[in-house]
Amino acid sequence: MRTEEFHYNLPEELIAQQPCRLRNHSRMMVVHREGGYIECRHFFELPDFLEMGDVLTINDSKVIPARLYGKKITGGIIEILLLARHGSTHRWEALLRPAKRVDIGTKIFFGNQARAEAKERISEKKWILDFHMESDFKSFLDQHGRAPLPPYIKRKKTNADYVDDLKRYQTIYAKSPGSVAAPTAGLHFSTDTIETLKKKSIAIAPVTLHVGYGTFLPVETDCVEDHAVEKEYFELTRDTAGIINRAKRVIAIGTTAVRTLETVSDGNGNIAPGEGYTDLFIYPGHRFKRVDGLLTNFHLPKSSLFLLVCAFAGKELMLKAYRKAIEERFRFYSYGDCMLIL
Repeated sequence: MRTEEFHYNLPEELIAQQPCRLRNHSRMMVVHREGGYIECRHFFELPDFLEMGDVLTINDSKVIPARLYGKKITGGIIEILLLARHGSTHRWEALLRPAKRVDIGTKIFFGNQARAEAKERISEKKWILDFHMESDFKSFLDQHGRAPLPPYIKRKKTNADYVDDLKRYQTIYAKSPGSVAAPTAGLHFSTDTIETLKKKSIAIAPVTLHVGYGTFLPVETDCVEDHAVEKEYFELTRDTAGIINRAKRVIAIGTTAVRTLETVSDGNGNIAPGEGYTDLFIYPGHRFKRVDGLLTNFHLPKSSLFLLVCAFAGKELMLKAYRKAIEERFRFYSYGDCMLIL
């Protein structure tokens, strides 16, 4: 398949720069695969589309404040995006900007009590950093880190919005720290929504998949099948497996939940508990084993996430839905509106 087939044009003004004021008041497009019809609703109406016996599978991974700004001894500012722990707690793989101003041994300071040292260049912008500080690493991140917003959400380095982002670029049920990007479909859930679902006997089954920076990267190969996604760590407990295996329907909250379920499902759709790393790349032609519905945000063109929703609902139906979303002025990407595919 040609990657170019999964392109669409999005007006820049539809890229959401701020979250909806109330989490559960985002707009929600409902796409019915059988019949191919589309409704424009709101997220707080989600329970109306669910039935007793349905199970929502959520990703409870917690975003860490992985964006840092430090200074070289010369005073030059270096932006750091932590990607993954590299062995010890204080050694990290990270993206640096501007990377051309960094050499092996360069020290980056965060006030007087913490610094990072560039130890190894992995690629043009990717480095291994060693951090040195008086406090523990979590306390260091809490003090100096900012929400690792994707590059299409614009913030000034001194913008107070970063304080709000630490709260809003996080699901209300996040508990397992490790993601450097939010599982954004879950951002729409409020406490009220969760309570409404429980009253309707809709079960919620948590999984954990720590989202990596690769989730934002476009598919750059001409042929879809030549693309590879980066490995991400996941966990799925025995209790969660039992809840899902008893489900009438499984509604995955986000593409990360889909990838976790499809990784651990056998050929008959039975879920087994487990943990490890997945590099499952889902694109049209994939046979889904345990996902009956999907709540997801609107994704970048030619991204692995857009390919996943095309695999789930069909390319033509998804392109039709995205065209309608643009016509109806839905808000796109991480802080944008959502889509329920049934």
